[in-house]
Amino acid sequence: MSYRQPTAKPTFRDALGVWAKIGVLSFGGPAGQIALMHRVLVEERGWIGERRFLHALNFCMLLPGPEAMQLATYVGWRLHGTAGGLAAGLLFVLPGALIVLALSIAYALFGKVPVVETAFLGVKASVLVIVIEALIRVAKRTLHERYDWAIAAGAFIAIFFFGVPFPAIIAVAALIGFVLARDDRAPLEALPDGPSVTAGQTLRTAALWLAIWFVPLIALGVLFGRDHGTTDIALLFSKLAVVSFGGAYAALAYMAQQAVETYGWLTAGEMLDGLGLAETTPGPLVLVTEFVGYLAGYRQGGEPALAFGLLGAAVALWATFVPSFLFIFTGAPYVERLTANPKLAGALRGVTAAIVGVILNLSLWFALHVVFGRIEDRWYGPLRVWTPDLASLNVDALLLAVLAAILLLGIRLGILGTLALTAAAALAWSLLGG
Repeated sequence: MSYRQPTAKPTFRDALGVWAKIGVLSFGGPAGQIALMHRVLVEERGWIGERRFLHALNFCMLLPGPEAMQLATYVGWRLHGTAGGLAAGLLFVLPGALIVLALSIAYALFGKVPVVETAFLGVKASVLVIVIEALIRVAKRTLHERYDWAIAAGAFIAIFFFGVPFPAIIAVAALIGFVLARDDRAPLEALPDGPSVTAGQTLRTAALWLAIWFVPLIALGVLFGRDHGTTDIALLFSKLAVVSFGGAYAALAYMAQQAVETYGWLTAGEMLDGLGLAETTPGPLVLVTEFVGYLAGYRQGGEPALAFGLLGAAVALWATFVPSFLFIFTGAPYVERLTANPKLAGALRGVTAAIVGVILNLSLWFALHVVFGRIEDRWYGPLRVWTPDLASLNVDALLLAVLAAILLLGIRLGILGTLALTAAAALAWSLLGG
């Protein structure tokens, strides 16, 4: 296979325009965003070679957090150092973050208006099918051998039936993959490392970004106290930032259960609404954390509610995305060396297999909460069984989910079209007296 060689490095100003364009057009989740960057950066501009792009993508998949945003940050760093990485990462996130913030404010103010609730019923049904589609896509790409299937099944059983914490599942899956990794598989072809750095420089970079990440959050904790909702937001999303392997769909199960069941910031239906908002906007799907942070601050922060909502959204964004800059700026000089290691590749394989089980758990959890109005989790010793109240079956939601499946999986309409049509169908059915 021949690889296109990179062209001359662009000016910082030219790069800014391209990063802004990518940020505005980055719909479709990680797969669509990565495909967009490949087309623009590798095929059209030639700013990074094919092999280096693939090495960087594999490295970002080893990391927790939004891999597409991290990939943009890495390429920006390759082109213009730290300033380039910051510009690429921020412009990838900010357009979607501003839109999600506006929608979150509107949702907090008007989300209980009947016409808005009706439209979001269609959105919820579409999101359920979108998650199922992600499950199918990831399973096809990930599960190739028996031990892949075994890890996926074990992860599902652990989280769905026994409530094992998501971080523990990821850690065990990575360890299994590391141990079972075969050395007979040829590693990725080695490339020259990036700009050489010393161990001291790496430690200083890590220390700087750890301080940027934690100091503002610790200051808020001191200001408001440990029992304040803002401190809880900082703690939850900082924890999520280091365990969210496999992208937003995988981390969503952990975040949803914490935000809904542990903290009571929002309901399961509202969590689906937030995911629907994030699906319809550019940028990483993990921007749903901003929606959750805004509602948490708005409802539990105190008065003025709007100010605490904005603070909650800002804290959620900070705790979600600053760690990605830490991981990239610390690890970028070592990308090619790390991704050529068969053991690390095996750990990644174990994690991605477990992600299939976690997304299956998320799919069933969402399905139960969309189609049924009342769900009870019953414990039989260590075993948990989710039990729906059959009398609370929402036939409208079930029919809308079938429509979404036909549009998305059958005729391949696409995410935005499916969301729009199911929301319109819900409104039309309501106006007709359904």
